[in-house]
Amino acid sequence: MKDRTISRGARPLILVTNDDGIEAQGIKSLVTYLMPLGDVVVVAPDSARSGQSAAITVNVPLRVTQVENQKGYVAFKTTGTPVDCVKLALNVLLSDAPDLIVSGINHGSNSGVSVVYSGTMGAVFEGIIHGIPSIGFSLCSFSHDADFSVCRNVVERLCKKALQQGLPSQLGLNVNIPATDSIQGEVVCRAARGKWVSEYESRVDPFGRPYHWLTGYFENAEPDAEDTDEYNLARNYISIVPVTPDRSLPDVDGRIAQWME
Repeated sequence: MKDRTISRGARPLILVTNDDGIEAQGIKSLVTYLMPLGDVVVVAPDSARSGQSAAITVNVPLRVTQVENQKGYVAFKTTGTPVDCVKLALNVLLSDAPDLIVSGINHGSNSGVSVVYSGTMGAVFEGIIHGIPSIGFSLCSFSHDADFSVCRNVVERLCKKALQQGLPSQLGLNVNIPATDSIQGEVVCRAARGKWVSEYESRVDPFGRPYHWLTGYFENAEPDAEDTDEYNLARNYISIVPVTPDRSLPDVDGRIAQWME
């Protein structure tokens, strides 16, 4: 495989990745929904990399293998994280920057503080850093036979709009979709404040050795706040949360300056 062999043609160039792996149903559905909008290049992990956030691989070589090549669609699997996938696409595989980066469709919600841990959204943040319109999509279901078709309308509409108009500088979108046929609409909102609790279950293996299994649940600190993703998802609304990789907070009210005195 020669480097930088993929360039923009007559149609928009769309880069697709995820954190559930290249064989996940979510990314296969996403590709189906995006192919009418442009030429699609998939660069995705070779297996699940959930919870990787913005992790990058620094201590082992990365491998890239082409797995699909047809008109308007090419796909690669990598041994890296979702952010590695974006970096490899931009630095190795593509001779032109993509017009849009789309991550997902994640199998499970990325609402609330989950955005901090999400590999799906890590890829989105990487795209924003490079000035490329970037959107992450998640379906709020962990069911093995989850129906991703409920995502189709919002994926097509938002991605078409992003290709036509772009997105505001340094902003991307975190889109969560209820797993229901009775979607009530879409709401632009903010992430609910809260935290994950009871995060580990302690067990003993057959050899008598203790181990700990990640589990837990999200504890919403503001369940009645109507302007949050959690509130609206619970009422079958699609939540659209603007996100940015800039996690700094200007000291507009002087609290930190006052604390420093």
